[in-house]
Amino acid sequence: MTLARLAARHGVATVHSPADGRDVPVPEATVVAVLAALGVDASTPEAVTAALEAAERADRERLLPPTLVHWRTGDGGDGPGGGGTHAPGTDPHENAGPYESTAPYGEPPAYPGDAPLRPPSHLPPGTRLQVTTEDGAVVLGDDWSGLPLGVHTVEAEAPDGRTATATLIVSPARVPGPARRAYGLLVQLYSLLSGRSWGMGDLGDLRELVTWAGRRHGAGFVQVNPLHAGVPGAPADPSPYRPSSRRFPDPVHLRIEEIPEYALIGPERREELDRILADAAELRERVLGKGALIDRDAVWEVKRRALELLLTSVELGPGRRADFHDFLAGRGRALEDHATYQALAERHGPHWRSWPEALRTPRAAEAAVRADPALAARVDFHCRLAWLTDRQLADAAGAAREAGMAVGIVHDLAVGVHPEGSDAWAGQEAFAAGMSVGAPPDAFNSRGQDWGLPPWRPDALAAAGYAPYRGLLRELLRHAGALRIDHVMGLFRLWWVPEGREPTEGTYVRYDADAMLAVLVLEAHRAGALVIGEDLGTVEPGVREELARRGVFGTSVLWFERDWAGTGRPLPPEEWRAECVATATTHDLPSTAARLSGDHVVLRHRLGLLAGDLERERAADRAETAEWRGLFERLGLLPEGPGEEAEIRAVHRYLLATPARMVGVWLPDAVGDRRPQNLPGTWDEYPNWRLPVAGPDGQPLTLEQLAASPRAHALLSELHARTAPPGARRV
Repeated sequence: MTLARLAARHGVATVHSPADGRDVPVPEATVVAVLAALGVDASTPEAVTAALEAAERADRERLLPPTLVHWRTGDGGDGPGGGGTHAPGTDPHENAGPYESTAPYGEPPAYPGDAPLRPPSHLPPGTRLQVTTEDGAVVLGDDWSGLPLGVHTVEAEAPDGRTATATLIVSPARVPGPARRAYGLLVQLYSLLSGRSWGMGDLGDLRELVTWAGRRHGAGFVQVNPLHAGVPGAPADPSPYRPSSRRFPDPVHLRIEEIPEYALIGPERREELDRILADAAELRERVLGKGALIDRDAVWEVKRRALELLLTSVELGPGRRADFHDFLAGRGRALEDHATYQALAERHGPHWRSWPEALRTPRAAEAAVRADPALAARVDFHCRLAWLTDRQLADAAGAAREAGMAVGIVHDLAVGVHPEGSDAWAGQEAFAAGMSVGAPPDAFNSRGQDWGLPPWRPDALAAAGYAPYRGLLRELLRHAGALRIDHVMGLFRLWWVPEGREPTEGTYVRYDADAMLAVLVLEAHRAGALVIGEDLGTVEPGVREELARRGVFGTSVLWFERDWAGTGRPLPPEEWRAECVATATTHDLPSTAARLSGDHVVLRHRLGLLAGDLERERAADRAETAEWRGLFERLGLLPEGPGEEAEIRAVHRYLLATPARMVGVWLPDAVGDRRPQNLPGTWDEYPNWRLPVAGPDGQPLTLEQLAASPRAHALLSELHARTAPPGARRV
């Protein structure tokens, strides 16, 4: 019981409830290991008692909690539940101060309305207060009514000499919503090659895609996979969801020819450049003409040679150099650390725990960089790559705006980072050592999942005023019309798996969801961007409601939208939620053509992934598909009669019949691609994250061919006609 009390104080669950409602106890060894990762010794009964007594004593003596949150209505759009804040279990009219976040210990409170921004009411009389705002302004005393939106620092000194410092987050009540209903395209950028790509899709292709989709077909957004920096070295992990750094983009996405210095290469280096271009053309031909898989390592090797040629043979002009220096100043130490990691990884390999001792922390590595001109030059090289990539991201975002997109580019935030990557090296103090993020056993995976991603420590985030999280969001939102958050439930809790244990032996660890959401809403408000949460799978009660309260859109996939609490039949379109992106599939699911044809069952059988008999699985799949076809026919969504193209259009007509304010089209569906980009549960058995967009016959299609496809034109033209505002030009 004492261990359970100690665990609860640190947000560590000792029991979890699967979807069937059973209570499953967490192994005691897991609880002890997780507490140790949070800096709490629970290895013996005596240690547990001492830790609990110390925590209770700290609670009695503390003046301020680590984080204060105030939701302000009127700054981000009022919505259901209003804004305002109050402490859980109190009358909001009696406690008008900021909400003292007690997460992970309590349930999210309800917010009945806006409240004045005042200091916490429990402070001893005579406590001296000082607030330092983000811009450095100092406010003395307890009149906080004029504090702006932002993340501020509160300092308190009680008459008895006790002092405390806390983070105060003043956030709008809600994320801004879209100005109007929109449809858009969902695509894994690497899979969309044009006739100018170097073996994988790039930011030049993204710019062309948003321009074509927005101008020709009235699309309101294009959602891409995470463009985060991958772990250096070969062979690289092709998954964009296990990056080295979530904060900085990967220069493998650069369109080399569109770097301004490219046009300035002198004749003395032209022969070398021609050899590089010939190698790039060969990479492109392998994928598009010879059926090869996308080879990220080979693409990066050729682009690296080109970039080194450009950056060593062409001097930046004064304007470009000034822009680069401004970029460096704006990114600060975070970029310097990332570039240092990249340079050290080139010399010592990407696994920083095996580096020489003096290089295993960023501050210690600074001395090595200062003492080694060659290493310093490589740090500068990687800083310039980050700058060049940022500028092409800005160009793509600008093209989306110019094409009239209501939202623009939707960037994707992966749930975590590789344990041996840049972020893990640079921010070691913020990650839980010896822990990995995953998922508990559920109806789809009886063994649970271990994703191999180290989790952030909630206590370290709070102690840092959420600086790592704020910096990450601010960087990603720079060129985003919206941000999709993978596994958005992780803002509330994550399943931690101790190293060496099975995923079934993990447990949930809670985060301060109020603070995490407040930072998210604040940064999205500042960027004028929407937020989309990937909330598929097991979601604890209240989470979707709290996300909706804050204006965070959900994700609704056609095949999963059923009346699970009643008949089990497909959910009528009018009963879908409005605040979501409605789509037919995702990168982890079969394409619509594969689902309608049953090809996805055959694929899973071939790879040994079916739990049951093939014929029974196929019969069940045919019955489910027939149920949907029958529904489409009854609703008048399939006037053309049966046929794959017509049925795919019927699927999207159904999505348009829902109130969903955003409707997403998986781009491969527009041309009948039958292959999933990722097949969960496989590694070498299936070419995950390495397939180009293809037609029904499996032959790769270029961006130019896709844009000229009558099949794609018919689908997208109908979506445009059904979502365009009155008076808009229709194709």
